Amino acid sequence: MLSNSTRRWFAGLGVAGAFVAASATPALGTPPALPEPPADDLLLYANDAIVAPGGPAKAVTLYAFAEALPKDVTVTVDHRAVDDFADITLTDRIPGCTDTAGVLTCQLKGADVIDYVLDLTVKAKDTAEEGAKGDLLLSLAAKGGKAVSTRSTVEIGEGVDLRAPEQIRLSGAPGATVRTPLGVANIGDRDVHGTVLLLASMPTLTPTASYRNCSSVTDFGSQLTVCRFDDDIPAGAGRQLDSSSALKIAGDAWAPSRQYGSAFWFTGADFEEFAKEILPQDGWQQGSGDALTLVPAPSAQARSLRQTDNDPTNNITSVEVAVTGNQRADLAATGAELPGTPGRTVTAKVGFVNHGPAMANTWTPGEIVTIAQVTVPAGAKVVKAPEGCSPGTLEEPTGGYGEPGARIYSCEWYGMLHAGDSAVFAFGLKIVEAGGAAGKVELRHFDLDDKGQIADLNPKNDSAALVIAAEEGGQGGGGTLPITGSSTGLIAGIGALLLAAGFGGYVVARRRKTRFVA
Repeated sequence: MLSNSTRRWFAGLGVAGAFVAASATPALGTPPALPEPPADDLLLYANDAIVAPGGPAKAVTLYAFAEALPKDVTVTVDHRAVDDFADITLTDRIPGCTDTAGVLTCQLKGADVIDYVLDLTVKAKDTAEEGAKGDLLLSLAAKGGKAVSTRSTVEIGEGVDLRAPEQIRLSGAPGATVRTPLGVANIGDRDVHGTVLLLASMPTLTPTASYRNCSSVTDFGSQLTVCRFDDDIPAGAGRQLDSSSALKIAGDAWAPSRQYGSAFWFTGADFEEFAKEILPQDGWQQGSGDALTLVPAPSAQARSLRQTDNDPTNNITSVEVAVTGNQRADLAATGAELPGTPGRTVTAKVGFVNHGPAMANTWTPGEIVTIAQVTVPAGAKVVKAPEGCSPGTLEEPTGGYGEPGARIYSCEWYGMLHAGDSAVFAFGLKIVEAGGAAGKVELRHFDLDDKGQIADLNPKNDSAALVIAAEEGGQGGGGTLPITGSSTGLIAGIGALLLAAGFGGYVVARRRKTRFVA
């Protein structure tokens, strides 16, 4: 049951550890947006890394941007400038690599040549002096061609240790404002000079105030808010957001349900590194109100030495909000009537509409997730299937997403639907013969917490006909179905879930390919 959807839901939870993974372990980052190079050019990019003695290893990833990557290349990494204070090793086991006299050389061919070329693990030596800095020189040359190079700066920072409470649990009705007492402690033996808070919350949970030291953006299907604090946090001391900090539950939130958020605390240097690799670069809106503060707030005194967290895995607070009350939704199937001209290809726009009052399809446990099962009319053949639809039933899938030619499809919608919004699946159908047995659209509703189907507010409208008219003149586009609501794809649709566990596979999802190693 729910095999395809469950698979994607767990993918969403996997999308979830990236905020932790990018900061804590050798994880692969996503490069910033760069202009596409001309067809004959090759562009390289490698991220910087700040590490500390006794702290976690970081990753440096070499990316190659080109219209078409060559299939026979030599990659070199000259790490002699950092060998006195850091160890540089390959993260993946790749054949054809040697490390001699401080220069790593890899001969890559065929399938080993992909857009993220090499992953390096960087770890500070125990004897490293804080403030040490040097560059890795990374080069790539196609066989018989000229080498292209880029640099990655490796820096030894001052190691500190922040810790945040593991979880806070709140409750409120749709439309309510809930106080959000997020905080962080300095459990290390050195003062922390400035912190950054990243709050990632479902779109149904939004900050109630606009602070001038915070900025926000909606991405990954989530509300992202970044707040910067200059305050020193002395060793052994804790700080908490002031009493104005709160989240508002959306007025059309499903009730009862659970809404999620995650709060991540960073040192300033760690956040810079993290933001370049993971967060969107554009679209941020700066707040305009009073500043959000940490209490008690000591005087800030900047230090020249940059700081990195020796244990970023304990910097995250999971926020869970129990939405109280009883507010649900009615999802209604929408079919189509198609002109029956043999040989003609028509578009059938089918799906479902949310009649409200609650929002639906946020892919959150406690709320309804609706799947449309589409049976194609006997007189038509699918020549183009929607990206969110796969052949077969949920229990017995028979093909991949977007695969044409099937008689039955299971269609999944990953956009949040407010009242009046529609999920639209556009099938390209070639008419073989007019008339004949009709097809249909059937809705199936699930709660991700439950093992079986559940009912919406009105099960009687959960089925609609998909008909080929005996004569031309039907509504080829399913004209009664308005195209509204947000369809932002897999990552955005289950972006809400990434808050339940933290962000992880987003980095991998954005790659065109993935290298698997034994």
